[in-house]
Amino acid sequence: MEVVLLERVEKLGQMGDVVNVKNGYARNYLLPQHKALRASKDNLAIFETRRAQLEAENLQQRAEAAKVGEKLDGQAVVLIRAASDSQQLYGSVSTQDIAKAVTDAGFTVNRKQIVLDKVLKTLGLHDIRVRLHPEVTVGVTVNIARSKEEAEIQARGESVEEAAEAALDDRDEAVINVFESTAEVDIEEIQEVAAGEETKDA
Repeated sequence: MEVVLLERVEKLGQMGDVVNVKNGYARNYLLPQHKALRASKDNLAIFETRRAQLEAENLQQRAEAAKVGEKLDGQAVVLIRAASDSQQLYGSVSTQDIAKAVTDAGFTVNRKQIVLDKVLKTLGLHDIRVRLHPEVTVGVTVNIARSKEEAEIQARGESVEEAAEAALDDRDEAVINVFESTAEVDIEEIQEVAAGEETKDA
């Protein structure tokens, strides 16, 4: 099906381009989302009469999106999820989950603006894209962790496993120190008692 684009569509074309797309893509996405019109003679004429208005609206929306994008670009959001020891999530993170986290951070976005190139099913830091406008896309880091503490470790660029091992080593060392200090006290007490017995015998 031939359609005329009413806005820029990634990997397809710019506003005003007449492109050939699959019928299902046009009927299920481009036409109902008002991103395109069938490229009939009448629709092309309608588009030409509205082109100036559409371009002006697009410029204004792009400027607003760019302003928000400057603040949002590079931001990180945290999602706490249950996961196995192998770091696999019990389930996956959806575009809705990410949109809510970004919105909670003070930026209003919806799930359709979240661009996921892969399914997020593991703990860690994941770079995703947020399309604020057809011509404005920014990057956001999604920090998926089992707890806030783990999220902070990951945000510092450290390994959660190594941090856990270090914590166990610290705990073991603390336990050893307690035993050693207790042993030293016991030896001192024994020596004091022995010295007292010797004095008594004398």
